[in-house]
Amino acid sequence: MKRFASIAFATAIALFLQGCAGWQSALDPKGPAASELAWLIWFFTGLCAAVWVLVMIALALPLMMRPRERAEPLVIDADADNRKLRVVLTAVALTAVILVGLTLLSFIANRTLAAIGSDAALTIRVTGHQWWWEVRYEDATPSRILTTANEIHIPAGEPVRLLLTSTDVIHSFWIPSLSGKLDLIPGRMNVLDIKADKPGVYRGQCAEFCGAQHANMGTFIIAEPREKFDAWRNDQLQPAAAPMSDEAKTGENLFLRRPCVMCHKIGGTPAGGTVAPDLTHVASRQTLAAGTLTMSRGNLAAWIADPQGVKPGSHMPVVDLSGDELNAIVAYLEGLK
Repeated sequence: MKRFASIAFATAIALFLQGCAGWQSALDPKGPAASELAWLIWFFTGLCAAVWVLVMIALALPLMMRPRERAEPLVIDADADNRKLRVVLTAVALTAVILVGLTLLSFIANRTLAAIGSDAALTIRVTGHQWWWEVRYEDATPSRILTTANEIHIPAGEPVRLLLTSTDVIHSFWIPSLSGKLDLIPGRMNVLDIKADKPGVYRGQCAEFCGAQHANMGTFIIAEPREKFDAWRNDQLQPAAAPMSDEAKTGENLFLRRPCVMCHKIGGTPAGGTVAPDLTHVASRQTLAAGTLTMSRGNLAAWIADPQGVKPGSHMPVVDLSGDELNAIVAYLEGLK
């Protein structure tokens, strides 16, 4: 029985610790901001645990000690009272020192975080929608401004400045492995500086309840070497590729004649909607519907055919399409890479 209990306890601990690593964990830092926050978390946790242990010891000792017999119980023991007073005053002083120390550490950490983006060469505006992320790469040259959705490509090893805002309700941008949380508030622009130490894909999540599909409002930071990032950005600035097959050409015509064109934009075509994600290079993304589905022909068809079945409450309406029409539109969108 004892062996079984030990195995069960070890298994439970192992499962619990699985939450401390991976691509969406604040305890698995991959950038300077996350490292600073992780160090702060561990220090706060260790110090608070030590304080708790000391308090428990202080409570247990009087309960375990047998009271000393006194000849005159009503006579005041001045020495004992003085010792107790010194213990209380010492505890109060230590509490004050700990609180002031933790406050100073938080202040120093905030200054460190603020300095990360002081020399950022890349600025990205991230706008929260119910329930997806609009990503706009700012540039002094208007023709170099790029808009995409849900995936944020950045050069690895370089600081990036994110300008955060929202069009509807309060959202919260959080990439645990790279930074702390920061709210996106309608009518306000907040600034978050991030930096990825090395190339990789880092998952994020809206961390402020924003409606029915809050849990399905994910995002991905894709950190790449500078050369690969520049190549990606140049590709994304190009207009949509012209459809090659007859089915894809039919799909383009259907897309431009159906309600899709009222909400979505596809560069190089008359589609110029601004209330839904830009689809100019939609097939180059790893996921659909803000991380809800992986990118594939089947998932693309499922999302177009029944968006409410995939993501109930989303603002994408159901469009009445026959099987052939659905396949044609999917074939067209599959070519937008």
